[in-house]
Amino acid sequence: MSVLAVTTFLAILVITALVAVLLTVLLVALDRSRLLPGTMDAARSVIGPAALWLAAVVALVSMSGSLYLSEVAGFEPCALCWYQRIAMYPLVVILGIAAVRGDAGIRRYVAPVAAIGAAISIWHIGVERLPGLPSGSCSLSAPCDLIWVERFGFITIPVMALAGFLAILTLLFAYAGRGDDTETETRS
Repeated sequence: MSVLAVTTFLAILVITALVAVLLTVLLVALDRSRLLPGTMDAARSVIGPAALWLAAVVALVSMSGSLYLSEVAGFEPCALCWYQRIAMYPLVVILGIAAVRGDAGIRRYVAPVAAIGAAISIWHIGVERLPGLPSGSCSLSAPCDLIWVERFGFITIPVMALAGFLAILTLLFAYAGRGDDTETETRS
């Protein structure tokens, strides 16, 4: 399979994830504004049981995509890419275990890591798009402002990572269900 085909497929997944995140934000806004009360409860009843599995799959696809880009396509990851990987790769194992155990309370541990990864992704997008923005410890052989992939005019590797982190955060918070912290609260 060609690099163009794989990166286009990943870009389509990114658009799908971003649309899902935006729809979730819209559902939350409609629910909270009382224009369509109960929309989040309905969404939770549909997605909730699979939320942790979906989050684990998002993390696995994100990790696999980054490994494909570096190991098969030969794109050398920059320092910011490595930091994003450091945030994403453990989520595969942690979310996988949480999905097997049905432990929605894992969001207390996963959300900060995903949020940090998202923040690094946002900074990396800025470094790519805004010349002169300091990139920190990026090297000459793998500069952080080098755009290896650009699909649909805006999807680059850090945008792909950001979409993964946002999808994971959305699944954790919007669909993980209420009462997942009850067990912890009753023990205290």
